[in-house]
Amino acid sequence: AGAAAEARFISSAKGKGLFATKNIRKGETVFVERPVVSSQFLWNALYNYRACDHCLRALETAEENAQRLLGKSSLVLPHPEQCSIRKDLHQQCPRCQVTYCSAECRQAALEQYHQVLCLGPSRDDPTHPLNKLQEAWRNMHYPPETSSIMLMARMVATVKQAKDKEWWIKVFSQFCNKTANEEEEIVHKLLGDKFKGQLELLRLLFTEALYDEHLSRWFTPEGFRSLFALVGTNGQGIGTSSLSQWVHACDALDLPMLQREELDAFIDQLYKDIEKESGEFLNCEGSGLYVLQSCCNHSCIPNAETSFPENNFLLHLTALEDIEAGEEICISYLDCCQRERSRHSRNKILRENYLFTCSCPKCLAQADDADVTSDEEEEGEGETDDAELEDEMTDV
Repeated sequence: AGAAAEARFISSAKGKGLFATKNIRKGETVFVERPVVSSQFLWNALYNYRACDHCLRALETAEENAQRLLGKSSLVLPHPEQCSIRKDLHQQCPRCQVTYCSAECRQAALEQYHQVLCLGPSRDDPTHPLNKLQEAWRNMHYPPETSSIMLMARMVATVKQAKDKEWWIKVFSQFCNKTANEEEEIVHKLLGDKFKGQLELLRLLFTEALYDEHLSRWFTPEGFRSLFALVGTNGQGIGTSSLSQWVHACDALDLPMLQREELDAFIDQLYKDIEKESGEFLNCEGSGLYVLQSCCNHSCIPNAETSFPENNFLLHLTALEDIEAGEEICISYLDCCQRERSRHSRNKILRENYLFTCSCPKCLAQADDADVTSDEEEEGEGETDDAELEDEMTDV
């Protein structure tokens, strides 16, 4: 796509921002971006959310997906031809048996990082350094997940495998960096109150599994913390689902009215039943680092949003409004419910999770509002936790 947007430096306080290079119409795709590195969340994979080990494309058919989420193997989905999953194309790594959606993904993973990370026959050996690292991470970071130590492992493996190591180190260094104090806060947020001891344990396991002298700085206490904070600050949630792909395809079918009503009722009921059984965990979930998307600043009245309509890690940024050339393109880090709350409540969430105070037009207009949350907000105060933020990040 001819670049409709470019990153520019705004100020040392705000860092970079993304700006339109031409007029963009509402509903237009601003860009489609592939991550420099991505990884499925570890609990998500452990619970059988089967996804391509490289691009996170869901590997189950829509029907298998629905059966698992419902805990009901007898469920039959109408219009099975609307499912886009091609099992005949799936391939495994011949050494460690991780599964890919295609030969292309298997090759891309092998060329970028998988040679270093392939466990071969040690895949189920709990004493293998990489397995110890993953187990330690799972024990620190329960669902709802917001990050994965394997994203960092893939960054290291990418540099280890690269002919031009400096080029990749430069790619990773262009992601937003925080001050030492902010890094400390982000790591604390990710690991909770035991974070110092846990961070040190992770660093030792990370070093045992992946040490490389070209990257020796990443393995020092400061460097490891920076790497951790980089992933915590810039990681974008990715959500894929063969079921939601099937639903979108069904929505687009041209059906007689009665059939349309029946199908819509079936789908509504299906989602209600799944929610009872599996809660909000519908998607294969992971996170990735996206160079352009990571430059998007937050606004409580965003003019763009991210989504994953191709059922893989390709991020689409879509305009929610007409955007003029030269205008900053902003997304929202809050979900719809959170955006409707008072300025005080919104900024409390943004400070806790993203370490900044918002000064978008909506917040400036409400600057004189009292700094107290209304009573009904007080009640809901405890509910806007990471689960909701994460949910917003990974909406398909």
